Amino acid sequence: IESLEAELTELEARLRDEAAGLTKLRTEAAAELGERVSAELTALAMPDARLVINVEATGELGPHGADAVEFLLAPHPGAPPRPLGKGASGGELSRVMLAIEVVLAEVDPVPTFVFDEVDAGVGGKAAIEIGRRLAMLARHVQVIVVTHLPQVAAFAGHHIRVIKTSSSAGDGTGVTASDVVVLDREARIRELARMLAGHEDSESARAHAEELLATAAVPGE
Repeated sequence: IESLEAELTELEARLRDEAAGLTKLRTEAAAELGERVSAELTALAMPDARLVINVEATGELGPHGADAVEFLLAPHPGAPPRPLGKGASGGELSRVMLAIEVVLAEVDPVPTFVFDEVDAGVGGKAAIEIGRRLAMLARHVQVIVVTHLPQVAAFAGHHIRVIKTSSSAGDGTGVTASDVVVLDREARIRELARMLAGHEDSESARAHAEELLATAAVPGE
């Protein structure tokens, strides 16, 4: 019994040393990740937002060390950081996730991401930056994006339009069906023009659509 107790004491000491080393690595990584994600958020229409990653010792050893890790967001100066699940809107959560994945793209093993209106509440230059970062992420993984913004859609490798049709029967009942269509370049220009101006045959809107596609085709521009 004494021998086993001595061995147990030794193993617990080694385990605590390993956990302390893990805590140190986590704390360093949390500071760097928070800083890099906050920089990404600046370009995603959240210029004053700050991601804070807290690593706190629990005092209890477990299979993943002795830490509790929490992600918090301070959306603007003077606001205390709050847990992401409590203090962020849906659009903010999507953009924080996008920023995290752009930073981690080369090492994250997740093969596919789906973003549903990650551009909610933004437009103009910020929308273009969101589109650019989605394209950056798509260099490493598959990215599926639901968007109503032409500035974001222009960065897609494949533009798919969702079409909803309804048919009515004489008795007042009907059927609504959805379909998807992959757009070629000409159809894509028409769709982007429609998204821009509500009229796919507008010459100025078509010119703007072609300009968006040209901008999206040039890396880093």
